[in-house]
Amino acid sequence: MTQDEALKVLKTGANVFLTGEPGSGKTYTINSYVKWLREHGIEPAITASTGIAATHIAGMTIHSWSGIGIRDHLTDWDIAAISDNQNVRRRTRKTEVLIIDEVSMLSGSVLEMVDQVLRAARERQEPFGGMQVVVVGDFFQLPPVVKYSSSQTANTSNMRGRSWDDVEYEPDADESSPFAFRSRAWNRLNPIVCYLEEQHRQADASFVRLLSAVREGNVEEGTEKVLKSRVVRNDVAPADAPRLFSHNKDVDHLNVKRLESMSGKPRAYMMETRGPESVVASLKRGCLSPETLTLKEGARVMFTKNDLGQGRFANGTLGEVVAIASDGVPTVKTHRGAMIVVEPMEWTMGESGRILGRITQLPLRLAWAITVHKSQGMTLDEAVIDLREAFEYGQGYVALSRVRDLSGLHLIGWNTRALETHPQVQEHDVEFKRRSTDARAHFGMMNTSDHTAHVHRFVSAAGGQPEGGVIPKVKKMGTKVQKGDSHKTTLQLINSGKSVKQIAQARNLKEGTIIDHIEQLYLRDEITRDEVARMISSALRDALPKIAAAFREHGSAQLSPAHTALKGIYSYSDLKLARILLGSV
Repeated sequence: MTQDEALKVLKTGANVFLTGEPGSGKTYTINSYVKWLREHGIEPAITASTGIAATHIAGMTIHSWSGIGIRDHLTDWDIAAISDNQNVRRRTRKTEVLIIDEVSMLSGSVLEMVDQVLRAARERQEPFGGMQVVVVGDFFQLPPVVKYSSSQTANTSNMRGRSWDDVEYEPDADESSPFAFRSRAWNRLNPIVCYLEEQHRQADASFVRLLSAVREGNVEEGTEKVLKSRVVRNDVAPADAPRLFSHNKDVDHLNVKRLESMSGKPRAYMMETRGPESVVASLKRGCLSPETLTLKEGARVMFTKNDLGQGRFANGTLGEVVAIASDGVPTVKTHRGAMIVVEPMEWTMGESGRILGRITQLPLRLAWAITVHKSQGMTLDEAVIDLREAFEYGQGYVALSRVRDLSGLHLIGWNTRALETHPQVQEHDVEFKRRSTDARAHFGMMNTSDHTAHVHRFVSAAGGQPEGGVIPKVKKMGTKVQKGDSHKTTLQLINSGKSVKQIAQARNLKEGTIIDHIEQLYLRDEITRDEVARMISSALRDALPKIAAAFREHGSAQLSPAHTALKGIYSYSDLKLARILLGSV
């Protein structure tokens, strides 16, 4: 299936499993779909299975978004408590499209829990509460760390996409399997499979054949011969190429050793953070740039973020620090010769266009070495790969597929496990391809008017605008205001010295809405803590020590536990303002 064909399916609102080999364009397709949704007034929830994957897509982990946290199963009490949480209920009820990236690393038990919470929070018994669910990933890549352990089940029907009976497939749920596709939740969701077949990363035909052989578990004499041709001794491997190891200890050891061996004065760069502790912690886990980045002139580095504005570098671009200015700003010469003055960049966690937290750091890390796990999602010009201590299915495949072509691959060696793929994945991949072929044929036969009718019904049901264009927010007096303009208007009134109550009256909005604006303006550094302090009541100011104690008692700045502990004396809006003044957001 091509990217355009997959987009045609997605736009109907069907539940979809978007898959394909590394470099087939999964991320591009999803980004195109997200852009199309926003053009039609629909804001999707963008999530991922891990913090690293979440930072790649500027989203949040599915665990945080759904409210399940680090649980490995849910009791009935858990489901009730999570679904009654004001934040969870609010964001899940206004979401009609849920995207989950890197699904290969998501266990079936987690998918089951998300399904349970969404059905409860949205008070709808369709799978995932009736929203469109798009799962993205490649099960041949790294599997879940946690074993499948769900004991929660539900009998539901009426799934999205059931009108296309000829592409339905319902595998038997297997609770002993770690994979999401063997869970009851996947079974109930019954996604249409869109298997992308084009290759956009590797142009080297021989290398593509090698990767396909590894993917299919068909590493025979010819494949091994090609791999052996890329084996190099450790002492003669290209010094400038990043090294991929299976374990963190090998990565840290090599990077520190290489930096210390260099002459010159080190320069340390500290990560800056803003937002609730839990959000910041998740961002840190997902960010490839370290909290403390130490550089020297001559240090080998890799960019850890895409330069979406100017396109000067991408996540995985290699280079060397050629200069560090007196103010500490480094200049990096890339592998292709470009000279880039590197400024700090932001990693954010967002929800429905709102920034919940951010970290700021140079988009760099030392790149003499990196783990295979952290390389997933990257594209490298060349790499020295040591798979002698590989311990996980898919580890070798992920490592090998990071490189653009065979000439950029340098192997120290590998063990038996490195080139193995999970037998369950191999088995189901055949079925996934068949289902994708069936879906391609079905949608290929659908005429334009029928497809348009499906699209219009979906967009309308999701609260969007079928004709295209962003739906503006309507004030009570009938004036249309864009969301971005609404925040600017609130900022102007804050700057004029008005109180929250006065701003709400002037704008004919609820005070809670104005406080939401204040929180976002603060997180974007458009107003200061002193400006927020000016707008609060004396009663709330006097209550700050009591509120701070409630936050400390529960070890987080989440509003719901504090609200309960304080017996509802203070509103959620009051707690939001207090959270800002206490430095907890």
